[in-house]
Amino acid sequence: MLRRTTLVVTAITAMVLSTAQGAQAHGGGFTPGASGVGDAYYPLDGNGGYDVRHYDLDVKYTPATDVLAGTATISARATQNLSAFNLDFEGLTIRSLTVDGTPARYARNGGELTITPRHGLPKGRSFTVVVRYDGVPQTIDDPNLGRTGVFHTDDGMVIAGQPDVAATWYPVNDHPLDKATYTIKVTVPEGLEAVANGALIGSRTRHGWTTWTWDAAEPMASYLVTANVGEFDLHAYKVDGIRYWDAVDPDLTETGERVFIDKAFARHPEINGFLADNFGRYPFRTSGGIVDDMEGLYFALETQTRPIYSKYFFTDQSSADNVVVHELAHQWYGDSLAVARWQDIWLNEGFATYAEWLWAEHEGRATPQQLFDANYQAIPADDPFWQLTIGDPGPVRLFDYPIYLRGAMTLQVLRNRVGDDAFFRIIKGWATTRAGGNVTTPQFIAYAERVSGRQLDDLFDTWLYTATRPVVETSAARTALPGPAAPTLRK
Repeated sequence: MLRRTTLVVTAITAMVLSTAQGAQAHGGGFTPGASGVGDAYYPLDGNGGYDVRHYDLDVKYTPATDVLAGTATISARATQNLSAFNLDFEGLTIRSLTVDGTPARYARNGGELTITPRHGLPKGRSFTVVVRYDGVPQTIDDPNLGRTGVFHTDDGMVIAGQPDVAATWYPVNDHPLDKATYTIKVTVPEGLEAVANGALIGSRTRHGWTTWTWDAAEPMASYLVTANVGEFDLHAYKVDGIRYWDAVDPDLTETGERVFIDKAFARHPEINGFLADNFGRYPFRTSGGIVDDMEGLYFALETQTRPIYSKYFFTDQSSADNVVVHELAHQWYGDSLAVARWQDIWLNEGFATYAEWLWAEHEGRATPQQLFDANYQAIPADDPFWQLTIGDPGPVRLFDYPIYLRGAMTLQVLRNRVGDDAFFRIIKGWATTRAGGNVTTPQFIAYAERVSGRQLDDLFDTWLYTATRPVVETSAARTALPGPAAPTLRK
C-alpha cells in the first residue's frame, strides 16, 4: 500500500537523522531506539528502546468544529541507553513537547515522531514525555480494511479501529507488544457524555464544559483505547464484583434497534459468567458496551472492558446476542491475551467465533459440531474461502471472513482430536496462565501439545497453513443447519 511504503521510506530517513543527532548530542554509548517493533505486517508500528508504563490523556473535544485539543503525559522506562526515541503520531499539530520537564527537539516524518531529549536516557531510567497538541483527527479510509479510527458523529465522535487508530488522536507506542495503563480525561460541552475504558472516576462541570475521568487500571494494547463523545444513556451497575457501564445513544429509542440492544446488554453479567465457566475468571474489573446511532460504522470492536458496536448488528435478538458474546469473549482472547504479532490474528477471531458456537449450544440452537458440519458442507472445495492461510493471511486480508470461521473450525478439529476434557483444559489454561500477556500461534500449539500429551503439528499445519479445504468426515445426522451466508458486517 502506498501509505505504508511512504512511511517506510520516511522513517528510514528519520532514523538516520536521529542517529546522527544522538551521536552528536550524547556521545558514545547512547543510540536511538528503533522506529518500529519489527512486526512483519506493520514494520513501523510501535517503537523500540523504551517501555510505556502509563498514559495520562487529557483531551477536549468540540463537536461543532471536530477539533480535539489534548495533552498526553507518557510515563516510560528506557530499555537501552537512548539518544533519541520515536512515538507514533499522525496528523495533529504539536504545540509543545518536553522530556522530564525540559523542551526536547523533535522531527516528524509521516507517522513517525522522533524525539531527541537534551540529555541521553540511560537504560533503566524512568522518564516522562508531555505532548500538547490539537487539530481535527482524521478517519482512516483503508481500501482493504475499510473506514476506522476517529468517526465524527452528529453530536460528537466515536473512536474504534484495528490495527491503526491510536496514533490518529494521541502520541503512542502503537503496537500490542507495549501495553500500558491509562487515565483518560475527556472534556465536552455540558449536556454531552464522554465514555472511555475502565471505571468512571467522576465528572465535573464548569463554565459550560464537563470533564469525564475514566481509569483503566489493567494494561491494554493501544488500539483498544477509546473515547466516545455524544448523548448517551449511561447505565452503571455491579454484578458479581464486576462494575458495568453501558452507553446507548438515546436516538436509538426511536428506531427498532433499541429493544434488541437493551435485551442483549441486560445479559452482560450472564454472558460474562458463561464465558468465565469456559475460559476462566473474567480478566478485568469493569465491563459494558457502547452503541452510537451513527452511520458508516460497520463493525464491532473489543475496546477493552467496553466494546463498541455498530447499530446494524441489532436487527434481531439472535444477532444482537451473538455479537455481544463475540466481543465479550475477546476480553479473554484479544485483550487480556493480546497478539504479539498481527499475523496471529486468528487467535483473537477464531476463539471469539468459537465462543459464539458454545453460546449457541448453551441456548439450545446448535452444537459446535453441527455448526462446523453445516459450514464445511456449505462451502465448496473450490471456494476462495479455503484459499487463505489463516495462520499468516497477510495485512491486506487481516480481517477476512475465513480468519473468523476457519479459526473456529480449527478449534473444533482440535477438540475432536484431543477430547473434551483436554480441550477445555487447553482453552481455559491458555487464557489464565497467559493472562495480561502477548501470545503467538507457535506458543499456543506448544501449550496444546503439552496439556493434551499429543503431537498436533499436522493438525495446525493443515488448518492454519494450507490453502485448500481439509478432508474431514461430517455426519448428515448431526447437521441440522443450513450453511450461513457470508457476513456483511465485521466483528
